[in-house]
Amino acid sequence: MNITVLGSGGWGTALAVLLAEKGEQVSLWSHRPQQAAVLRETGENPRLPGVKLPPDLRCMDTMESLRESELVVFAAPSFAVRETARQAAALLRDGTVLVSAAKGIEKGTSLRMTEIIGEETGGRCPTAALSGPSHAEEVGRKIPTGVVVASEDLKIAEQVQDLFMNQRFRVYTSDDKVGTEICAALKNIIALCAGCCDGMGYGDNTKALLMTRGLAEMARLGVALGGRKDSFTGLAGVGDLIVTCCSMHSRNRRCGILIGQGKPVDEAVKEIGAVVEGYYAANNARTLAQKAGVEMPIAQAAYEVLYEGRDVHAVITDLMQRAKRSERDESYL
Repeated sequence: MNITVLGSGGWGTALAVLLAEKGEQVSLWSHRPQQAAVLRETGENPRLPGVKLPPDLRCMDTMESLRESELVVFAAPSFAVRETARQAAALLRDGTVLVSAAKGIEKGTSLRMTEIIGEETGGRCPTAALSGPSHAEEVGRKIPTGVVVASEDLKIAEQVQDLFMNQRFRVYTSDDKVGTEICAALKNIIALCAGCCDGMGYGDNTKALLMTRGLAEMARLGVALGGRKDSFTGLAGVGDLIVTCCSMHSRNRRCGILIGQGKPVDEAVKEIGAVVEGYYAANNARTLAQKAGVEMPIAQAAYEVLYEGRDVHAVITDLMQRAKRSERDESYL
């Protein structure tokens, strides 16, 4: 199959390598021509050291390959998905399957990634969301990984499943695109908070509390928006939450550690040197929660630290002293 991957960061490159090694005809598009040149000249992405690019993987700085593509993977950062889809729209053939591998909610519109892609492409193409615990560094090194692909049309989900699945990359299907994408966006906020707790020197008890209650918040919002509860206990939900909160591969966790250690938020984000999706998601999720009338105290606390300059220690104290509740009443799982 002729496939184009839009976005040559670590995640896009790892997926392009996976597909090319399965024998598909793959083009990997870079937003910056100099990045495409580096990939062609070195046969390696600096973000994935030691992962060799297959010789037949085409590294492009134009989107011309879209004219012949039967499937397109959007692997740009969430804030760049709309512009990427806008550029791609004129070149896409009707019916081309569009897979979002980006995780986030758009500022201003509160739209999910597949909604943005569908809007910019005029609804001419079916969309699916690929998500789950899948650090690019590990996928690139062929470490066993499991993800979920979600589409309202299960035949589309199954087609994507067949394309991506191999002996080291297991793919499950779902028809809950809403729940899958809400999981993908919100887990980054909780991971950033988990990093803050690590940076402040808190222990395993604190992280377990944060992750469990964070998952309940994710499910509350997701269900209110039309997602299913079971998606939040699956790979896109609890699976991705575990890996993002606990791994040093996670940019969100590493950024949170710096903030917890006392570094100003803007300096912490800059020091990571790559997109910290949880920073953007905290603002966008707050807006979405307000629109949906859903209470999300952890996400709200993250917003206050990231955008209002509140002290992380004070926020933890406030969360611990919230009014008494029944766990059953606050759980959506």
